[in-house]
Amino acid sequence: MEPTQTRHPWRATLRTLAAAIVGAITLIPVVAVTAGVDTVPAVAQVIAVATAVTRVLALPAVDAWLRRYLPWLATTPPGVGKP
Repeated sequence: MEPTQTRHPWRATLRTLAAAIVGAITLIPVVAVTAGVDTVPAVAQVIAVATAVTRVLALPAVDAWLRRYLPWLATTPPGVGKP
C-alpha cells in the first residue's frame, strides 16, 4: 500500500505548514516582548483568535462545507472515502 504522503504530497506539505504555524504561535509572547508589544490583551487576542479558528475548522459541518467549496482545505482529499 502506497503511503498517503506519496499519494497526496501537497496535503502532507499543508499539514507540515500547519504544524509549523502552530509551533510558531507558541513564540508569540517572545515576539511581542521583542517588538515592544508586550501588552497582555494584544497577545491574548492573537491566541484567542487562532484557538477559535482551529475549533471552528474541527466542526463536522465546517469540514463538510470545506469539502464542497474548498476541497483543498478539507480533512480528506476530494473523492477519498466515497464509494
